[in-house]
Amino acid sequence: MIQRIQTLYMLAVTALMVVALCVPIATFTTANGEVYTLDAYALSSALDSQSTLWMGIVMTLSAVLPFVTIFLFKNRMLQVRLCAVELVLLLGTILFMGIYFWLAGANALEDAEVVHRHIGWAAIMPLVAIPFSLMAARATFKDEMLVRSLDRIR
Repeated sequence: MIQRIQTLYMLAVTALMVVALCVPIATFTTANGEVYTLDAYALSSALDSQSTLWMGIVMTLSAVLPFVTIFLFKNRMLQVRLCAVELVLLLGTILFMGIYFWLAGANALEDAEVVHRHIGWAAIMPLVAIPFSLMAARATFKDEMLVRSLDRIR
């Protein structure tokens, strides 16, 4: 149901993760002046590209899952469980971003020396989405407890 507060929280998580999918996560400048951009699905420059497919898959799942969860409003406990799965996906997204950020500087750029690293706004989006996912799970659980307490009165 759209009027519930957890729906707004889940929409916020969806919006944040869609932005994270569309905006560059980080940029790297090498000593020879080549600029590499880390996106959800590739670490690329003007000359070459390396796949970051697994990070893209996890980010896409973490963008789609809360949107699908909104429409499961008749099964609130499933919504709570899916919010927990969303938290795991968000943590996985953060882990992948950290790994690819470190690997881009260490050895993924074909032994080129990275002289400048810049973290983009997309790297912050999963961190901002975590509290929204927690609040959605909490609000959904409160709704479930309210419905169960009203069932006892009847």
